[in-house]
Amino acid sequence: MKTIRIILALAFWVGITLLFLGIPELAKWLGWMPKMQFLPAVLAVNLTTIAIVIVSCLLIGRLYCSTVCPLGVMQDGISHISVLVKRMRGNRRPFRLRKEIKWLRYGIWVLFVLAIVFGFQSFVAVLAPYSAYGRIVNSILNFNAGTVLIAAVATLLLTGILAWFTGREYCNEVCPVGTTLSFFSRFAIFRPVIDAEKCKNCKVCENNCKAGCIDIANHKIDYSRCVDCFDCLGNCKFDALHLKNYYRKSASGKSEEASSFETAATLGTLRGRGPSLAMGGVERSETVEKEEPSSAVSGRRAFIAGAAMGLTAISLDAQRKKTDGGFAIVEDKTAIKRETPLTPPGSASIKDFYSRCTACQLCVAACPNGVLRPSTGIEHLMQPEMGFEKGYCRPECTSCSEVCPSGAIIKITREEKTQYHVGYASVNRDLCVAEQGTKCGNCARHCPTGAIQMVESASGCMVPAVDTEICIGCGACENLCPSRPVSAITVNGRHNHLNS
Repeated sequence: MKTIRIILALAFWVGITLLFLGIPELAKWLGWMPKMQFLPAVLAVNLTTIAIVIVSCLLIGRLYCSTVCPLGVMQDGISHISVLVKRMRGNRRPFRLRKEIKWLRYGIWVLFVLAIVFGFQSFVAVLAPYSAYGRIVNSILNFNAGTVLIAAVATLLLTGILAWFTGREYCNEVCPVGTTLSFFSRFAIFRPVIDAEKCKNCKVCENNCKAGCIDIANHKIDYSRCVDCFDCLGNCKFDALHLKNYYRKSASGKSEEASSFETAATLGTLRGRGPSLAMGGVERSETVEKEEPSSAVSGRRAFIAGAAMGLTAISLDAQRKKTDGGFAIVEDKTAIKRETPLTPPGSASIKDFYSRCTACQLCVAACPNGVLRPSTGIEHLMQPEMGFEKGYCRPECTSCSEVCPSGAIIKITREEKTQYHVGYASVNRDLCVAEQGTKCGNCARHCPTGAIQMVESASGCMVPAVDTEICIGCGACENLCPSRPVSAITVNGRHNHLNS
């Protein structure tokens, strides 16, 4: 089970990481992976994914958290390195039993649900685990600057430090998705079960549980916090831990839970008479804790292999990027503050887009034209918005709609894209070079819908005029306008995008 989990975890982690690095060729092969994330599936009303995740929790517990969730897998990798370092320093107890901090865990969960209901998506974006991982990869590895980079670095430091010292404490006390799944996992059918008759109370499993949920003194496991990493099954040298049907009745006719509890109580009584009885008449040595589990070698190799694949992807991405030809430097355009923000074609309206978007930045990474970027505004902090300083939204491109897992951008075809009027252009006569007597017409030549025509002004110059009824807001005119650093023609968003 542990080997299967590691293989699946590495497959999801590497695949999602490659998508966030912005390698468009992989979207058609790996685009289903983001759609398996729980919160985006809930926002997109993806009933298939929701059912799969909940049923898996009822069957085998929170396997999702250590297999499908990329932030959880990243924390597992950090915890694994932490364990290796601690063992090299002679520490045989890398983790410990921790009590559940209920007020923190359920308090954050309640605030998270309220934020979704009342539309405070910035708060949702900060806590959503899949989105947090997306910002880490897209912002740090692609060297994005600004508020999003600060948030990504802060999230990485918080989760990394907690994973190093406490294992999966972030997942069990902060992550609202983990808390949601814990409501189901506590009723899981198949769970790691402690056989109190075989247990020697050595605490190897407890001291190596990164979820901090094994209580050997009472032979209990907190299944609401167990993330089903299956490390404990391999760590036990006395064959006292097994993955079992929790509700299967034993030979005495009692459930596994009742039998385990009675045996634990009996052993507790024996321990009260002296350590020799509790240990079955044999003194327990320290050698067990000094033995390194045989699974550590395979786990280390798997982690190194995954890291190597990630570094290879970064290298390929760097080679893919183009440079300028070494010609004269052209002044860059500055970002324009728009009256109404622009959201991508495939979003029904601004309100619908921002109510569903989890700010994972996957569409930002997938956009081949550099149009999408994270917002720095307070209202839509870290959620994507459109800008045309680097490129424009080409009519034939539907990349962002193909990868969005939350339904904020629905999947559309090239033909359907023309039905979405996300904005309209307007001309600033004071900046237009044509108004000053220079022959231009660049905006009219490149308008894909013919919404811009050159007409004669009162001064006799041919200047652009925009038909806002057929303008789709692609931004070609704004991007290709020769005026620097601010374009003479700008695009403002529409609140409703579908053309009636």
